[in-house]
Amino acid sequence: MPRLATALLSALVLTSSLAAAPAAPREFDLTQPAALAAFTPANGAGFDLGTRPHDNAPFYFSVAVPEGNYRVTVVLGDAAAPSATLVRAESRRLMLETVRTAAGEFATRTFIVNVRDTALPPPPANAPGASAVALKPRERDSFTWDEKLTLEFNGPAPRVRSIRIEPVDVPTVFLLGDSTVTDQRADPAASWGQMLPRFFRADIAVANHAESGETMKSFLAEHRLAKVLSLARPGDWVLIQFGHNDQKSNWPQTYAEAHTTFRAYLKAFVAEAKLRGVEPILVTSPERRTFASDGKIRSTHGDYPAVVQQVATEENIPCLDLRAASVAFYEALGPQRAPLAFNDGGKDATHHNSYGAYVLAACIADAIKRDAPALAAHLAEDFAGLDPHHPPAIDSLAFPASPTRTDETIAGN
Repeated sequence: MPRLATALLSALVLTSSLAAAPAAPREFDLTQPAALAAFTPANGAGFDLGTRPHDNAPFYFSVAVPEGNYRVTVVLGDAAAPSATLVRAESRRLMLETVRTAAGEFATRTFIVNVRDTALPPPPANAPGASAVALKPRERDSFTWDEKLTLEFNGPAPRVRSIRIEPVDVPTVFLLGDSTVTDQRADPAASWGQMLPRFFRADIAVANHAESGETMKSFLAEHRLAKVLSLARPGDWVLIQFGHNDQKSNWPQTYAEAHTTFRAYLKAFVAEAKLRGVEPILVTSPERRTFASDGKIRSTHGDYPAVVQQVATEENIPCLDLRAASVAFYEALGPQRAPLAFNDGGKDATHHNSYGAYVLAACIADAIKRDAPALAAHLAEDFAGLDPHHPPAIDSLAFPASPTRTDETIAGN
Protein backbone atom coordinates (compact mmCIF):
# COMPACT_ATOMS: atom_id res chain seq x y z
CA MET A 1 0.00 0.00 0.00
CA PRO A 2 1.40 3.47 -0.83
CA ARG A 3 2.89 5.24 2.20
CA LEU A 4 0.65 8.30 1.72
CA ALA A 5 -2.54 6.26 1.85
CA THR A 6 -1.30 4.24 4.83
CA ALA A 7 -0.34 7.34 6.79
CA LEU A 8 -3.59 9.10 6.01
CA LEU A 9 -5.67 6.14 7.12
CA SER A 10 -3.64 5.69 10.29
CA ALA A 11 -4.35 9.30 11.16
CA LEU A 12 -8.05 9.25 10.39
CA VAL A 13 -9.37 5.78 11.21
CA LEU A 14 -10.52 5.10 14.75
CA THR A 15 -10.64 1.47 15.77
CA SER A 16 -12.55 1.36 19.04
CA SER A 17 -16.30 0.68 19.10
CA LEU A 18 -19.08 2.85 20.43
CA ALA A 19 -20.67 1.20 23.44
CA ALA A 20 -24.11 2.74 23.75
CA ALA A 21 -26.46 0.74 25.94
CA PRO A 22 -29.15 -0.96 23.84
CA ALA A 23 -32.73 0.18 24.22
CA ALA A 24 -35.31 -2.16 25.76
CA PRO A 25 -38.02 -3.59 23.49
CA ARG A 26 -40.89 -1.16 22.90
CA GLU A 27 -44.42 -2.04 21.77
CA PHE A 28 -47.06 0.33 20.42
CA ASP A 29 -50.76 -0.31 19.85
CA LEU A 30 -51.96 1.80 16.91
CA THR A 31 -55.57 0.61 16.93
CA GLN A 32 -56.49 3.80 18.81
CA PRO A 33 -54.21 6.39 17.17
CA ALA A 34 -55.92 9.32 18.87
CA ALA A 35 -54.60 8.01 22.20
CA LEU A 36 -50.98 8.31 21.05
CA ALA A 37 -49.12 11.61 21.28
CA ALA A 38 -47.00 13.26 18.65
CA PHE A 39 -43.28 12.50 18.90
CA THR A 40 -41.18 14.82 21.05
CA PRO A 41 -37.70 14.28 22.47
CA ALA A 42 -39.32 14.31 25.90
CA ASN A 43 -41.84 11.52 25.33
CA GLY A 44 -39.54 9.55 23.01
CA ALA A 45 -42.22 8.00 20.77
CA GLY A 46 -45.19 9.00 18.65
CA PHE A 47 -46.44 10.15 15.28
CA ASP A 48 -43.96 12.44 13.54
CA LEU A 49 -43.71 15.32 11.06
CA GLY A 50 -47.20 16.48 11.90
CA THR A 51 -48.80 13.32 10.48
CA ARG A 52 -51.30 10.83 11.89
CA PRO A 53 -53.29 7.95 10.41
CA HIS A 54 -56.00 9.67 8.43
CA ASP A 55 -58.05 8.23 5.58
CA ASN A 56 -55.44 6.83 3.16
CA ALA A 57 -52.72 9.43 3.80
CA PRO A 58 -49.14 8.36 4.60
CA PHE A 59 -47.85 8.91 8.13
CA TYR A 60 -44.66 8.69 10.18
CA PHE A 61 -43.98 7.07 13.54
CA SER A 62 -40.71 7.64 15.42
CA VAL A 63 -39.11 6.11 18.51
CA ALA A 64 -36.00 7.49 20.24
CA VAL A 65 -33.34 4.77 20.35
CA PRO A 66 -29.54 4.59 20.70
CA GLU A 67 -27.30 3.79 17.75
CA GLY A 68 -27.57 0.15 16.70
CA ASN A 69 -29.55 -2.44 14.77
CA TYR A 70 -33.23 -3.02 15.55
CA ARG A 71 -35.70 -5.71 14.69
CA VAL A 72 -39.02 -4.10 13.80
CA THR A 73 -42.19 -6.20 13.77
CA VAL A 74 -45.35 -4.65 12.35
CA VAL A 75 -48.85 -6.05 12.20
CA LEU A 76 -50.63 -4.62 9.16
CA GLY A 77 -54.34 -4.68 8.35
CA ASP A 78 -57.75 -3.41 9.37
CA ALA A 79 -60.66 -5.18 11.03
CA ALA A 80 -63.21 -3.40 8.86
CA ALA A 81 -61.57 -2.67 5.50
CA PRO A 82 -58.92 -3.86 3.05
CA SER A 83 -55.43 -2.43 3.46
CA ALA A 84 -52.38 -1.85 1.28
CA THR A 85 -49.29 -0.69 3.16
CA LEU A 86 -45.74 0.03 1.99
CA VAL A 87 -43.09 0.59 4.68
CA ARG A 88 -39.96 2.72 4.54
CA ALA A 89 -37.52 3.46 7.37
CA GLU A 90 -35.26 6.38 8.23
CA SER A 91 -34.45 8.28 5.02
CA ARG A 92 -36.81 6.39 2.71
CA ARG A 93 -35.14 2.97 2.92
CA LEU A 94 -37.51 0.42 1.41
CA MET A 95 -38.35 -2.24 4.01
CA LEU A 96 -41.58 -3.74 2.70
CA GLU A 97 -43.18 -3.51 -0.69
CA THR A 98 -46.94 -3.05 -0.56
CA VAL A 99 -48.56 -5.66 1.72
CA ARG A 100 -52.25 -6.17 0.98
CA THR A 101 -54.83 -7.61 3.37
CA ALA A 102 -58.56 -8.20 3.14
CA ALA A 103 -60.98 -6.78 5.69
CA GLY A 104 -60.43 -8.57 8.99
CA GLU A 105 -57.12 -10.06 7.82
CA PHE A 106 -53.80 -9.16 9.45
CA ALA A 107 -50.24 -9.67 8.21
CA THR A 108 -47.17 -9.74 10.47
CA ARG A 109 -43.89 -8.66 8.89
CA THR A 110 -40.39 -8.25 10.35
CA PHE A 111 -37.36 -6.31 9.11
CA ILE A 112 -34.08 -4.87 10.43
CA VAL A 113 -33.39 -1.13 10.65
CA ASN A 114 -29.95 0.35 11.28
CA VAL A 115 -29.85 3.56 13.33
CA ARG A 116 -26.77 5.72 13.76
CA ASP A 117 -25.53 9.05 15.04
CA THR A 118 -22.53 11.19 14.17
CA ALA A 119 -20.41 10.47 17.26
CA LEU A 120 -16.94 8.94 16.93
CA PRO A 121 -14.91 7.29 19.67
CA PRO A 122 -12.43 9.80 21.14
CA PRO A 123 -8.92 9.43 19.70
CA PRO A 124 -6.07 8.48 22.02
CA ALA A 125 -4.28 11.30 23.81
CA ASN A 126 -2.21 13.47 21.47
CA ALA A 127 -3.47 11.53 18.42
CA PRO A 128 -5.27 13.16 15.47
CA GLY A 129 -8.93 12.45 14.96
CA ALA A 130 -12.39 13.90 15.41
CA SER A 131 -15.36 13.58 17.73
CA ALA A 132 -17.99 13.40 14.98
CA VAL A 133 -18.59 12.87 11.28
CA ALA A 134 -18.35 16.15 9.33
CA LEU A 135 -21.86 16.41 7.91
CA LYS A 136 -22.90 18.55 4.98
CA PRO A 137 -25.54 21.20 5.81
CA ARG A 138 -28.29 19.26 4.02
CA GLU A 139 -27.64 16.19 6.21
CA ARG A 140 -28.09 17.86 9.56
CA ASP A 141 -31.88 17.63 9.68
CA SER A 142 -32.16 14.22 8.05
CA PHE A 143 -33.52 11.03 9.60
CA THR A 144 -30.17 9.41 8.77
CA TRP A 145 -28.22 10.98 11.62
CA ASP A 146 -30.82 11.75 14.28
CA GLU A 147 -31.30 9.86 17.53
CA LYS A 148 -34.52 8.06 16.63
CA LEU A 149 -35.87 5.28 14.45
CA THR A 150 -38.44 6.63 12.00
CA LEU A 151 -40.94 4.55 10.04
CA GLU A 152 -42.94 5.80 7.06
CA PHE A 153 -46.23 3.99 6.38
CA ASN A 154 -47.44 4.66 2.86
CA GLY A 155 -49.39 3.04 0.06
CA PRO A 156 -52.93 3.03 -1.30
CA ALA A 157 -54.47 2.30 2.14
CA PRO A 158 -51.88 2.18 4.95
CA ARG A 159 -53.20 0.44 8.05
CA VAL A 160 -50.99 -0.46 11.03
CA ARG A 161 -52.25 -2.38 14.04
CA SER A 162 -49.07 -2.54 16.11
CA ILE A 163 -45.31 -1.89 16.10
CA ARG A 164 -42.63 -3.67 18.13
CA ILE A 165 -39.03 -2.42 18.17
CA GLU A 166 -36.21 -4.32 19.87
CA PRO A 167 -32.40 -4.16 19.72
CA VAL A 168 -30.82 -7.07 17.90
CA ASP A 169 -27.32 -8.41 17.30
CA VAL A 170 -27.06 -9.28 13.60
CA PRO A 171 -24.37 -8.87 10.91
CA THR A 172 -24.27 -5.56 9.07
CA VAL A 173 -23.73 -4.68 5.42
CA PHE A 174 -22.12 -1.22 5.25
CA LEU A 175 -22.52 0.76 2.02
CA LEU A 176 -19.82 3.28 1.06
CA GLY A 177 -20.30 5.47 -1.98
CA ASP A 178 -21.80 8.55 -3.59
CA SER A 179 -25.20 9.91 -4.66
CA THR A 180 -26.02 6.85 -6.77
CA VAL A 181 -25.84 4.75 -3.57
CA THR A 182 -27.03 7.06 -0.77
CA ASP A 183 -30.42 7.20 0.92
CA GLN A 184 -31.94 10.06 -1.06
CA ARG A 185 -33.97 11.87 1.55
CA ALA A 186 -36.82 13.21 -0.60
CA ASP A 187 -38.75 12.43 -3.74
CA PRO A 188 -38.40 12.27 -6.68
CA ALA A 189 -34.82 10.94 -6.41
CA ALA A 190 -33.83 7.51 -5.14
CA SER A 191 -30.66 5.41 -5.16
CA TRP A 192 -30.01 1.70 -5.14
CA GLY A 193 -28.63 1.65 -1.58
CA GLN A 194 -31.96 2.67 -0.05
CA MET A 195 -33.79 -0.06 -1.98
CA LEU A 196 -31.36 -2.82 -0.98
CA PRO A 197 -32.85 -3.66 2.47
CA ARG A 198 -35.96 -5.04 0.76
CA PHE A 199 -33.81 -7.78 -0.82
CA PHE A 200 -32.48 -9.16 2.49
CA ARG A 201 -34.07 -11.32 5.16
CA ALA A 202 -34.65 -10.06 8.69
CA ASP A 203 -31.34 -11.50 9.89
CA ILE A 204 -28.98 -8.81 8.60
CA ALA A 205 -28.84 -4.99 8.65
CA VAL A 206 -28.01 -2.57 5.84
CA ALA A 207 -26.18 0.57 7.01
CA ASN A 208 -25.99 3.04 4.14
CA HIS A 209 -23.15 5.51 4.80
CA ALA A 210 -22.96 6.73 1.20
CA GLU A 211 -23.58 10.43 0.59
CA SER A 212 -24.10 12.67 -2.41
CA GLY A 213 -20.99 14.29 -3.84
CA GLU A 214 -18.59 11.92 -2.08
CA THR A 215 -15.23 10.68 -3.36
CA MET A 216 -12.78 8.33 -1.71
CA LYS A 217 -10.73 11.30 -0.52
CA SER A 218 -13.69 13.18 0.97
CA PHE A 219 -15.00 9.99 2.58
CA LEU A 220 -11.75 9.96 4.54
CA ALA A 221 -11.51 13.67 5.20
CA GLU A 222 -15.07 13.88 6.57
CA HIS A 223 -14.42 10.91 8.92
CA ARG A 224 -17.07 8.76 7.23
CA LEU A 225 -14.70 5.82 6.84
CA ALA A 226 -13.67 6.29 10.46
CA LYS A 227 -17.33 6.03 11.46
CA VAL A 228 -17.85 2.82 9.50
CA LEU A 229 -14.70 1.21 10.88
CA SER A 230 -15.63 2.19 14.43
CA LEU A 231 -18.83 0.15 14.06
CA ALA A 232 -17.76 -2.74 11.82
CA ARG A 233 -17.07 -6.13 13.39
CA PRO A 234 -15.74 -9.47 12.14
CA GLY A 235 -18.43 -11.13 10.06
CA ASP A 236 -19.75 -7.86 8.61
CA TRP A 237 -19.53 -6.80 4.95
CA VAL A 238 -18.65 -3.51 3.30
CA LEU A 239 -19.74 -2.67 -0.26
CA ILE A 240 -17.56 0.03 -1.82
CA GLN A 241 -18.66 1.97 -4.91
CA PHE A 242 -16.79 5.09 -6.01
CA GLY A 243 -15.71 6.63 -9.30
CA HIS A 244 -18.53 8.96 -10.35
CA ASN A 245 -16.96 11.96 -8.62
CA ASP A 246 -13.37 10.75 -8.23
CA GLN A 247 -12.97 11.11 -12.00
CA LYS A 248 -13.81 14.83 -11.98
CA SER A 249 -10.55 16.66 -12.62
CA ASN A 250 -12.47 19.93 -12.19
CA TRP A 251 -12.69 18.99 -8.50
CA PRO A 252 -8.92 19.20 -7.82
CA GLN A 253 -9.26 18.71 -4.05
CA THR A 254 -10.75 15.25 -4.48
CA TYR A 255 -9.78 14.16 -8.00
CA ALA A 256 -8.06 10.75 -8.03
CA GLU A 257 -6.46 9.50 -11.24
CA ALA A 258 -7.74 6.00 -12.01
CA HIS A 259 -4.49 4.01 -12.20
CA THR A 260 -2.61 5.75 -9.37
CA THR A 261 -4.39 7.51 -6.51
CA PHE A 262 -7.82 5.96 -7.09
CA ARG A 263 -6.28 2.49 -7.15
CA ALA A 264 -4.31 3.28 -3.98
CA TYR A 265 -7.39 4.47 -2.12
CA LEU A 266 -9.33 1.35 -3.14
CA LYS A 267 -6.49 -0.81 -1.84
CA ALA A 268 -6.41 1.15 1.42
CA PHE A 269 -10.16 0.84 2.01
CA VAL A 270 -9.98 -2.89 1.31
CA ALA A 271 -6.99 -3.33 3.63
CA GLU A 272 -8.72 -1.53 6.50
CA ALA A 273 -11.79 -3.76 6.12
CA LYS A 274 -9.73 -6.96 6.01
CA LEU A 275 -7.75 -5.84 9.07
CA ARG A 276 -10.99 -5.91 11.06
CA GLY A 277 -12.27 -9.23 9.75
CA VAL A 278 -14.82 -7.46 7.55
CA GLU A 279 -15.38 -8.80 4.03
CA PRO A 280 -14.97 -6.08 1.38
CA ILE A 281 -16.92 -6.22 -1.87
CA LEU A 282 -16.21 -3.75 -4.68
CA VAL A 283 -18.94 -2.38 -6.95
CA THR A 284 -18.49 -0.66 -10.31
CA SER A 285 -20.46 2.58 -10.73
CA PRO A 286 -23.71 2.55 -12.71
CA GLU A 287 -23.41 4.32 -16.03
CA ARG A 288 -24.93 7.64 -16.90
CA ARG A 289 -27.77 7.64 -19.41
CA THR A 290 -25.77 8.68 -22.46
CA PHE A 291 -27.09 6.99 -25.59
CA ALA A 292 -25.11 7.12 -28.82
CA SER A 293 -26.81 7.35 -32.22
CA ASP A 294 -26.81 3.54 -32.53
CA GLY A 295 -29.02 3.19 -29.43
CA LYS A 296 -26.16 1.92 -27.28
CA ILE A 297 -24.94 3.49 -24.03
CA ARG A 298 -21.69 5.41 -24.37
CA SER A 299 -19.18 4.87 -21.55
CA THR A 300 -18.52 7.93 -19.38
CA HIS A 301 -16.41 6.33 -16.64
CA GLY A 302 -13.11 5.94 -18.44
CA ASP A 303 -10.77 3.41 -16.83
CA TYR A 304 -12.36 3.53 -13.37
CA PRO A 305 -14.57 0.41 -13.68
CA ALA A 306 -11.63 -1.59 -15.05
CA VAL A 307 -9.45 -0.49 -12.13
CA VAL A 308 -12.17 -1.54 -9.66
CA GLN A 309 -12.29 -4.97 -11.27
CA GLN A 310 -8.50 -5.25 -11.34
CA VAL A 311 -8.21 -4.42 -7.64
CA ALA A 312 -10.90 -6.98 -6.81
CA THR A 313 -8.96 -9.63 -8.73
CA GLU A 314 -5.66 -8.68 -7.06
CA GLU A 315 -7.26 -8.72 -3.60
CA ASN A 316 -9.25 -11.92 -4.30
CA ILE A 317 -12.55 -10.31 -3.34
CA PRO A 318 -15.90 -10.10 -5.16
CA CYS A 319 -16.65 -7.36 -7.66
CA LEU A 320 -20.29 -6.62 -8.48
CA ASP A 321 -20.37 -5.19 -12.01
CA LEU A 322 -23.19 -2.68 -11.71
CA ARG A 323 -21.85 -0.74 -14.68
CA ALA A 324 -22.51 -3.64 -17.05
CA ALA A 325 -25.90 -4.33 -15.45
CA SER A 326 -26.96 -0.69 -15.71
CA VAL A 327 -25.99 -0.55 -19.40
CA ALA A 328 -28.05 -3.68 -20.08
CA PHE A 329 -30.97 -2.15 -18.15
CA TYR A 330 -30.95 1.19 -19.99
CA GLU A 331 -30.53 -0.40 -23.40
CA ALA A 332 -33.39 -2.83 -22.68
CA LEU A 333 -35.64 0.19 -22.06
CA GLY A 334 -34.23 2.05 -25.05
CA PRO A 335 -33.51 5.77 -25.56
CA GLN A 336 -37.18 6.78 -25.44
CA ARG A 337 -38.21 4.89 -22.29
CA ALA A 338 -34.97 4.92 -20.28
CA PRO A 339 -35.67 8.44 -18.89
CA LEU A 340 -38.62 6.88 -17.04
CA ALA A 341 -36.07 5.28 -14.68
CA PHE A 342 -34.39 8.60 -13.83
CA ASN A 343 -34.79 11.50 -11.45
CA ASP A 344 -36.54 14.77 -12.26
CA GLY A 345 -38.73 13.34 -14.98
CA GLY A 346 -35.65 12.10 -16.85
CA LYS A 347 -33.93 15.50 -16.99
CA ASP A 348 -31.27 14.05 -14.69
CA ALA A 349 -29.22 11.49 -16.63
CA THR A 350 -27.17 10.34 -13.62
CA HIS A 351 -29.56 9.78 -10.71
CA HIS A 352 -32.59 7.55 -10.58
CA ASN A 353 -36.17 7.57 -9.43
CA SER A 354 -37.67 4.80 -7.30
CA TYR A 355 -38.21 2.47 -10.25
CA GLY A 356 -34.65 2.83 -11.55
CA ALA A 357 -33.14 2.55 -8.07
CA TYR A 358 -35.19 -0.58 -7.33
CA VAL A 359 -34.02 -2.31 -10.52
CA LEU A 360 -30.37 -1.45 -9.82
CA ALA A 361 -30.73 -2.76 -6.25
CA ALA A 362 -32.15 -5.97 -7.69
CA CYS A 363 -29.09 -6.11 -10.00
CA ILE A 364 -26.86 -5.80 -6.91
CA ALA A 365 -28.79 -8.59 -5.18
CA ASP A 366 -28.51 -10.75 -8.29
CA ALA A 367 -24.74 -10.17 -8.43
CA ILE A 368 -24.47 -11.04 -4.73
CA LYS A 369 -26.38 -14.24 -5.46
CA ARG A 370 -23.74 -15.19 -8.05
CA ASP A 371 -20.52 -13.78 -6.67
CA ALA A 372 -20.76 -13.48 -2.86
CA PRO A 373 -22.19 -16.76 -1.55
CA ALA A 374 -21.75 -16.03 2.16
CA LEU A 375 -23.72 -12.79 1.87
CA ALA A 376 -26.17 -14.42 -0.56
CA ALA A 377 -27.29 -16.68 2.29
CA HIS A 378 -29.04 -13.62 3.76
CA LEU A 379 -31.00 -12.68 0.62
CA ALA A 380 -34.78 -12.62 0.85
CA GLU A 381 -36.39 -15.94 0.08
CA ASP A 382 -38.76 -14.39 -2.45
CA PHE A 383 -35.93 -12.95 -4.56
CA ALA A 384 -35.41 -15.25 -7.54
CA GLY A 385 -32.92 -13.01 -9.36
CA LEU A 386 -33.12 -10.36 -12.05
CA ASP A 387 -31.88 -10.21 -15.63
CA PRO A 388 -31.20 -6.54 -16.49
CA HIS A 389 -31.73 -7.36 -20.16
CA HIS A 390 -35.36 -8.07 -19.21
CA PRO A 391 -36.25 -5.60 -16.44
CA PRO A 392 -39.67 -5.56 -14.81
CA ALA A 393 -42.23 -3.37 -16.53
CA ILE A 394 -42.35 0.16 -15.17
CA ASP A 395 -46.04 -0.06 -14.37
CA SER A 396 -45.56 -3.36 -12.50
CA LEU A 397 -43.83 -1.59 -9.59
CA ALA A 398 -45.63 0.96 -7.43
CA PHE A 399 -43.70 3.34 -5.18
CA PRO A 400 -45.97 6.00 -3.69
CA ALA A 401 -44.28 9.33 -3.18
CA SER A 402 -43.10 10.19 0.32
CA PRO A 403 -44.48 13.35 1.93
CA THR A 404 -40.95 14.75 1.80
CA ARG A 405 -40.14 16.27 -1.58
CA THR A 406 -37.44 18.60 -2.90
CA ASP A 407 -36.44 20.37 -6.09
CA GLU A 408 -32.83 20.66 -4.89
CA THR A 409 -30.21 19.56 -7.40
CA ILE A 410 -28.35 16.47 -6.20
CA ALA A 411 -24.71 17.12 -5.30
CA GLY A 412 -22.40 15.74 -7.95
CA ASN A 413 -24.99 15.97 -10.71
